Amino acid sequence: MPIRKRDGARRSIRRRASKTNDGFAGVTSSNAAGVASPPSRAKSPARPTAAERLARIGIRREEDLVLHLPLRYEDHTHVTPLAQVKIGETVQTEGVVVSAEIQYRPRRQLVCLIRDEERNASLVLRFFSFYPSHQKALAPAARVRVFGDVRDGYYGPEIVHPQFKVVTGETTLPDRLTPVYPTTAGLSQDLLRKVIERALVADPKRLDETLPDDVVRRRKLWKFGDAVRFLHAPPPRLSPLTQKALDARTHPAWTRLKFDELLAQQLSLKAHRKARSAKRAPVLTGTGELTAALLARVGFRLTRAQERVWREISHDLKRAMPMQRLLQGDVGSGKTVVAALAALQAIESGKQVAFMAPTEILAEQHFRKLSSWLSGVGIEIVW
Repeated sequence: MPIRKRDGARRSIRRRASKTNDGFAGVTSSNAAGVASPPSRAKSPARPTAAERLARIGIRREEDLVLHLPLRYEDHTHVTPLAQVKIGETVQTEGVVVSAEIQYRPRRQLVCLIRDEERNASLVLRFFSFYPSHQKALAPAARVRVFGDVRDGYYGPEIVHPQFKVVTGETTLPDRLTPVYPTTAGLSQDLLRKVIERALVADPKRLDETLPDDVVRRRKLWKFGDAVRFLHAPPPRLSPLTQKALDARTHPAWTRLKFDELLAQQLSLKAHRKARSAKRAPVLTGTGELTAALLARVGFRLTRAQERVWREISHDLKRAMPMQRLLQGDVGSGKTVVAALAALQAIESGKQVAFMAPTEILAEQHFRKLSSWLSGVGIEIVW
């Protein structure tokens, strides 16, 4: 709501309804002979490429892959015997497929049963979203290695949508933790791991140190390249303590990346502050007449925090560069009176003020409050 002196030019605020011409899909057009043309057939959208899928998660250059860090890690380095699988745990286990069939109740799903005949143990694999290749791979007598969260199912322990692959007696286990990256629909973890690994080795300069040696030494930080390599491919046989620190993101490799991120943020803020200081803004010195009148009318004294904040804002308004402040406070802490004081200093300097609020209810509350505070001081408040 605009606030202005009574002798100023009155300006009305109107809401304008924008007019749009709505089109109608599926209407056939007529040709010159008056015969209706057949409706055009809608083409199915092209499937997004891998590059487009990568762009969805902010990866547009190979350099972006270097800092696309894992969300978490999965331990595929050992296999839990099927008889030792416990409900509520995340495990990797193996078994021989006994059956794999599509069921339709209560919904369409692929249900597979694997067994360990020697230990008389079984596990159900359940897929609510699957392809024909899933059923083909899970053929009876095939030996599969599965990974996922075990839950208590109707027929005993089961894993819903497990990771799986067909294995033989010669299939080896990975020797290190497997990273799991932030991704999007259609972008598999295997593809992400491959392109990230390729980006790390394609150009060694991408892992060059970014900080001066004395900063790294003084703050006892890891080298940038060592930290990035460790996070993407943790070395084999980590101790439980190291693995716990890696999962909790307290490991020195994470500390180095956190330091770089905070440093980049501070440098960015400093660059923006420098650019903002080069811009010009009206100098709103004010006279103190209206602000003094408001303080006399509100019926309470400003707290020390309110006075301090008001002095800082008043000082910024008197400068010839744009002010950029965010005033935070709980409900009832006095933010409105501080905003009103800032508005009055602008009015004292010959300006008009728009007092904005996010909702109509809050705007009406401000209107009533300011009207009661500023009645009779020569200020016109327009709703």
